[in-house]
Amino acid sequence: MPMSAHQIEELLRESFPDATIEVGGTDGVHMSAMVIDESFRGKNRVQQQRAVYAALKGKMDGPDGELHALALTTKAPE
Repeated sequence: MPMSAHQIEELLRESFPDATIEVGGTDGVHMSAMVIDESFRGKNRVQQQRAVYAALKGKMDGPDGELHALALTTKAPE
């Protein structure tokens, strides 16, 4: 079952309540997200992206995941 941008944002907001989050895409399978959060400061891109994937609670896991692809941008606030 595909995920809406709103559902993805809700999951991300649970882990990053103070973040700037923008989720795009309309097919519910190939989506994009930008997450800007202070918790990313001092972390490399891989660490940041792992934190986001963990926030998605398995929705991208394996061929049966609800979300097939997520173009992800992460960074700490300027």
